[in-house]
Amino acid sequence: MARENFNDLIAFIAVAREGSFTRAAAQLGVSQSALSHTIRSLETRLGLRLLTRTTRSVSPTEAGERLLSTVAPRLDEIDAELAALNDLREKPAGNIRISAADHAANSVLWPKLATFLPDYPDIKVEITTNYGLIDIVAERFDAGVRLGDQVAKDMIAVRIAPDLRMVVVGSPAYFSRCAPPQTPHELATHDCINLRLPTYGGLYAWEFKKDGHELNVRVQGQLVFNNSPAILTAALAGFGLAYVPEDMVQEHVAEGRLKRVLEDWSPDFPGYHLYYPSRRQSMPAFALLVDALRYRPS
Repeated sequence: MARENFNDLIAFIAVAREGSFTRAAAQLGVSQSALSHTIRSLETRLGLRLLTRTTRSVSPTEAGERLLSTVAPRLDEIDAELAALNDLREKPAGNIRISAADHAANSVLWPKLATFLPDYPDIKVEITTNYGLIDIVAERFDAGVRLGDQVAKDMIAVRIAPDLRMVVVGSPAYFSRCAPPQTPHELATHDCINLRLPTYGGLYAWEFKKDGHELNVRVQGQLVFNNSPAILTAALAGFGLAYVPEDMVQEHVAEGRLKRVLEDWSPDFPGYHLYYPSRRQSMPAFALLVDALRYRPS
């Protein structure tokens, strides 16, 4: 049977269940004559009489009973599933995969997710941490997090954090052995803890800015890590200078465990942005998450 004839089956089920053309026509919102024509056309195509009509009632024939018992439950299941899909639209649910560097995941994503997720138990979020500038579409991520100046022009970007300042810090134990540097050029004589960038396989060049003058410095040292928490741990242990986001070390600086240097060279970067491929209609769960992560200056 062609798909367009499903409406004929729906009409038959309504008449068989109601036992009346009048009540079934009212339920379906059609005229009684149109409904009678639909049933006659269905019976003609099948070559079977489906309903026994009398002046007082309508009842299924043997063939009609068989059709009713097999088709009606399946159509009911379809209606139930469509209703369930509608519930999903009203009750957001789904899986969302995000790629982000560990600092963004810990300092921005997690604090906001901790207050957002309890209200939406059917939304599941997976965060993969890395420093690589990966292709989120090829890697099947729903979104990524990068600093604002690293987001590709063809992506939709939503700011989720204020501007980021990078600072150079060292422990009192380290500075008991080495005098604090006064300029970025003096870093060449210091042990510095490096960050390896997986995208290019190279070491991250420390970036500085002062009075409009920008300077990138490639530093040397005993240790190389691929994440900022490990770099911070090594700096606290006195193994060298670290170049890390300011918010990671504020408490350590305030309590004397670390000391900032080259403060007048500390650069600001555009804050973290959540980015994703297009403006096409997204699932409600994703739209809610984007709104929850959106940066709102106080």
